[in-house]
Amino acid sequence: MKQIDPKALFRLSVLGPLVSRERLERGELQQVIRELAQREYAIPQSQRRHLGEKTIQAWYYAWRREGINGLEPKIRADRGQSKIAPAIQEAVLAAKRDNPRRSIRQILRLLEVAGIVASQSLSRSAIHRLLHRHGLSQMAGSASLPEEKRSFTAEFAGSIWYGDVMHGPRVPVKGQLRKTYMVSLIDDASRLVAHSAFCLGETALDVQGVLKQALLRRGVPTKIVVDNGAAYRAHTLQGLCARLGIHLIFCRPYAPEGKGKLERWHRTCRDQFLTEIDERHITSLGDLNARLWAWLEQIYHQTAHGGLGGMTPLARYQRDLPRIRSLGAKAAHLDALFHHRVPRFVRKDGTVSYLGRRFEVPYELSGKTVRLVVDPHAERVVGVEDEAGASLGSATELDQLANQHRTRRKPDPDVATGSVRSGPNLVEIALAQYHGTKEQ
Repeated sequence: MKQIDPKALFRLSVLGPLVSRERLERGELQQVIRELAQREYAIPQSQRRHLGEKTIQAWYYAWRREGINGLEPKIRADRGQSKIAPAIQEAVLAAKRDNPRRSIRQILRLLEVAGIVASQSLSRSAIHRLLHRHGLSQMAGSASLPEEKRSFTAEFAGSIWYGDVMHGPRVPVKGQLRKTYMVSLIDDASRLVAHSAFCLGETALDVQGVLKQALLRRGVPTKIVVDNGAAYRAHTLQGLCARLGIHLIFCRPYAPEGKGKLERWHRTCRDQFLTEIDERHITSLGDLNARLWAWLEQIYHQTAHGGLGGMTPLARYQRDLPRIRSLGAKAAHLDALFHHRVPRFVRKDGTVSYLGRRFEVPYELSGKTVRLVVDPHAERVVGVEDEAGASLGSATELDQLANQHRTRRKPDPDVATGSVRSGPNLVEIALAQYHGTKEQ
């Protein structure tokens, strides 16, 4: 027995209120069809949920003529054939083969500009069917071909670090529970965590604080691979890496596989550290970090890693110590490398503001724009520079009480008025003449 096509059964189910009636009154057919078109359907092999009135009407008359067979999908007689002229077909195929990344829209525009087809005389669907039949419908290149991905490991520790942020537990801060974020830098070859810390944010400042400690503890990496987040795109971080000779590499968006080892570290941290943390015993952010650092040094770095052939991360890292770049002479100036430059306008009283506090700079800078050199982690102003980076002196926090008793410099009256006292002038001559006249 011939099996009924599932689509024919679906169409028959749609027509149920019509075909089940023995007789339809005048005008009732269109009314029922209109009602059926307003319903929602689970249409086979389609994302649509509604049917048009003309479609339902065509199905009804097909059923009246042929019964259930009339509802089966008809195979087009011209299936596999294109109505496009052979010469135009060749032009379409040649345009696609010449540049596989050309879209249908681009091909159509190319043919129209070249005068091969008249404007709007060729449909995009006809081009699509032609390309599909010849196996050319898929756009070639990086947009469609699967990208080759291979697992790899850096040959030496210190070659590649990965940086990322993971959400952490809440901690009490000034009487309120605050969410934390764990910022980490992990070495590719050894899986050693160069440094990791829970922060109250995931800003550029938080990332740079972790990087600073990582550099002091584990040396200078050749590359740091990060995502495209704003914290990593900050000019301050890019400038730091440039000065230290570190290549800052950004992963492609939506390609987390570029940091698989870091994702694996995050999972280890969740499974082995966060599950053991009792948030009721965490009294502060420092308390949480103290536990993290103790776990890292005493457990994680000392545990054999399956991806290291049974070696521990610390042992694998120490094996390459002779190859790892140290800070060297830069260690003494590392704080200065992490200083930020903040532009500020100097008021008439010789002060500038930073983080709600006022600082005094050399009085001669009044009315000028300068750059404050600040330690963002200590929230301290350490100096003043001009736009070229030349030092203009120091900045001290304003003490208004002390200023009441400070001896102020007063401008030289001669300089202030532009007077010249080195010789006679008209006023003096007139005065002398006036006195001479009175004496006579």
